[in-house]
Amino acid sequence: MPPPRTRGTALRHRLAELRGPDVPAKALDARALAALAANPGCARRAILDGAGVNKAALASALGAPSAFGQSQFALTRGNAFEAKVKADGGAELLRLVHEKLDRTAEPPADARVPDLTATGPQGRTARTALELREAAAHPGAWTLLDHPMLALDVAGSAAFLEPDAVVVHPDGSWTVVEIKSFPLLDGSADPAKVGAAARQAAVYVLALEEVAARLDPSPRVRHRILLVCPRDFSNLPAASAVDIRKQRAVTARQLTRLTRIEDIAEALPEGTCFSPELPADELTAAVESVPATYAPECLSACELAFHCRSRSRESGAVTSLGRPVRAELGGLTTVEDVLAAARGEAGDPDDPAVAALRRAAALRAEALEAACR
Repeated sequence: MPPPRTRGTALRHRLAELRGPDVPAKALDARALAALAANPGCARRAILDGAGVNKAALASALGAPSAFGQSQFALTRGNAFEAKVKADGGAELLRLVHEKLDRTAEPPADARVPDLTATGPQGRTARTALELREAAAHPGAWTLLDHPMLALDVAGSAAFLEPDAVVVHPDGSWTVVEIKSFPLLDGSADPAKVGAAARQAAVYVLALEEVAARLDPSPRVRHRILLVCPRDFSNLPAASAVDIRKQRAVTARQLTRLTRIEDIAEALPEGTCFSPELPADELTAAVESVPATYAPECLSACELAFHCRSRSRESGAVTSLGRPVRAELGGLTTVEDVLAAARGEAGDPDDPAVAALRRAAALRAEALEAACR
C-alpha cells in the first residue's frame, strides 16, 4: 500500500493537473512576483502563476495574444552588457558597489567569487545559502555571488528567484545588484523603468531577508540596491544607488494579502485544466472559472491582460476605467449602475458617489443647454 501523500505533495500534484499532462512548469520569477504583488486580489493570476502555466501560450490559445515581453535583440544586448559588467571576476561591478554604497570599506581586491553550480533549483538555493553563511562567518572581505538562487514563500507555494548578483560587504551586510540594459542619460534613467527595477529588487531583498533570518547573528540586508546600466549611449557601465524601502514594504504587505494558492485550487471544479492544447470553448470556461481583477495597469505586466480587458468591458465593470475611478465610485461596480445613478434612476441619494454623479450630470446638462442658446 503506497504511503499517503503529504499536503505539499498533494498540492504539487493538483497544480500539475491544472497545467495539463506532461506540461513543464514555467518558473515564477521576480518580475512576475512584483506584478502579482501589485494586484493581490487577482485570483486568476495567482493560480496560473502558482501552477506554472505559460500565460503567453494561454493568451494565444484564447485568441487574445499578448505583445508582452522583451525582443530577442534586447535580450541579447542585455546579456552582452551583463557579461561586460561581470568580467574579470566582477572587478568593475565591485568597484561600482564600493563607490556608490560603501566608500568607507577597503577597496575590493581579490574578491571571493564562489561557484554556485548545483542540481536543480532546490540544490542551487541550498548552495547559495551555504555560501552566504560562509561569507557571513568570515567578515572582512568582499564576496560576489553571480546569479545566486533564492526561495520565497508566496501564498503557500515556493518561488525560486535569481537576482543578477548579490554582494557581501566586508562588514557582512548584503546588497542586491540589478543589471539593466536601459541607459542612464546624464546620470538619470526613465523613472518608470527604474521603478520596475526597484519593485523587482524588492522581491529579491525579501527573499534574502528570509535567508538572513536563519543565521545567528542575522546579517543586515541593505535596502539600497545598486542599479547598473549603460552610460548614455555607450556600452560602458554606470551605476546608481536606489532606495527601495518603500517598494519593499508595499511588496511585503501585498504578498501577505494573496489568497493561498491551495485555497484557490481546492475551489476549482474537478478536472479543471489550463492547457493551451484544450479546445477553445473548454479552455475559456476553465479560465473564466477563476475570478480576475482587471485594471489598465495589467497591460504592462500580465500576458492575459487583453483577454481580461475584453471580458471586463463586456461585463461593463468599472475596473476597466482604472483603480482610482473604481475607488471613487464605491458600491457602483458597473458602468450601467453609474449611468443609472447619474440619471437619478437608481442609487441612494445619500451615497456621496451617487450625489456627486448627479451633480456632475446636472452641470453637464446646464453646460450643453447654455452652448445651444
